[in-house]
Amino acid sequence: MIDQITVFLENSEGRLAALCRTLAWANINMKSLVIADTTDYGVVRIICDDPARALDVLNAADYRAISTKVAAIGVPNEPGGLARLLATLDELDQNIEYGYCFSINGDMACDVLKISGAEEASAAAKAIEEAGFKLLKQEDIA
Repeated sequence: MIDQITVFLENSEGRLAALCRTLAWANINMKSLVIADTTDYGVVRIICDDPARALDVLNAADYRAISTKVAAIGVPNEPGGLARLLATLDELDQNIEYGYCFSINGDMACDVLKISGAEEASAAAKAIEEAGFKLLKQEDIA
């Protein structure tokens, strides 16, 4: 499991740029940034090299930010890689709240999944590794 930073951001001009500048000034490197939006607000999910420091920096700058544990799974960067991972989780009746992907290198993608419940996430982690996928740590992607 890794730490993901989630920021609730007003959906107005310049807010995302300001958020990214805040992290850049603190020398925090983002590996992934995903945005889900509504009319008034966006939910920004960030994977970065120093999530504890990023959380401190963002909270000090008056952003509404929290840290969430998510599963980061190394998957072959090829057609069907994610489908095989999801089939494994489906067999275990795991509920995926949300997910997103990014490339680590040419051969491997990182699939980030928020799996419902700590007990379910623990069972999923074991099954993921038994199925031949690699459960990544923060340092694997930072």
